[in-house]
Amino acid sequence: MAHLLEPQTPLSPSVGARRKGAKILPTLPLSAFTPPNTGTSDSFPGPPSPSTLQPEEIVDVYAGGDLNKWRQEAERGIGAKGKGVVLTLYGKQFAEVEKELESIKSAAGETSVVAVLVPIVDLSDEGAFIPPSYLATRSASGPALVPTVVFTKSDPKVKKALHWALLEGYTINIDVQCDIRATEGGWDTLEDLLSSLEDPTSPKKHNANIIVSNILPPPDDLSLPIVKLLTHPSYRNYQAHTAALSLYANVFVAYLPPAWGLPTPIQSAPKDRTEWKKRIKMYISPAVEAFGFERIVFGSSPSAAAQTTSNASDWYELARESFAELGIEQEAIDAVFSVNARHIFS
Repeated sequence: MAHLLEPQTPLSPSVGARRKGAKILPTLPLSAFTPPNTGTSDSFPGPPSPSTLQPEEIVDVYAGGDLNKWRQEAERGIGAKGKGVVLTLYGKQFAEVEKELESIKSAAGETSVVAVLVPIVDLSDEGAFIPPSYLATRSASGPALVPTVVFTKSDPKVKKALHWALLEGYTINIDVQCDIRATEGGWDTLEDLLSSLEDPTSPKKHNANIIVSNILPPPDDLSLPIVKLLTHPSYRNYQAHTAALSLYANVFVAYLPPAWGLPTPIQSAPKDRTEWKKRIKMYISPAVEAFGFERIVFGSSPSAAAQTTSNASDWYELARESFAELGIEQEAIDAVFSVNARHIFS
């Protein structure tokens, strides 16, 4: 009688693999590590290098009050790209402004003065608002005039003056000096001002532009480490209120040297520049997300009321590098550094 053979249990694949030794992986040809030759480029596509991403031209919306000083500071970094500046006559009396405007109109140079920030109210005068003569009668010649206020608190006279300027078609500048680092008060007061300038009960509407200065980047405490700043109430408020401000369609934000208690780091201080860039980019990102590239404008001087110092070329290089390191395209950097300003002051 033949004996039936019981079927043997097949070996686990792992057993066979162990007996045969380590599996040999296929090798890839060198061509796999070489970029494809498309006939137009020998490299993989990628974002432009921050070092090579330069604006075609620069229109500086906040160049300070001394054009000769700006030219000296701008020669090293901004150079021939500087095609237009906006000067500020902050702190001058109305009579002084009249004389300064005549001097600016007669000045000639390679860099054109496209606009001048001029005071619109004299807060030392307790009387009712009366437009200064240089704003009451608009001139077709010379640079555009931009009524400006230093905003510290809600003031009926300031609101009335700015509302009048907008209805007259003027672009206005609001230099924010209220405490926006506080968890309550500063941001709400600013938003209340902007809401009042778009009064739905007014029979006349405006389509003029509003520039808000000294909030990008906002005043900050450099002693607070960046890792703590991320969760700090002041930064959370900045993110939330920046988004809220962007809902006002005609509001632009000026990208100026920040009031951080120290001058802008120079090129020979790489450690300080790196630290500043990290912090700057933290504030740029929410602004870009809220406003887009189309409503941010570049200025080389700090707010005249902020009592801080900065060299025009030092800030330009730092501001440009910080923006470029976000991985943006040429169109975006041109918008921030010139195109948007041309649109505002056209």
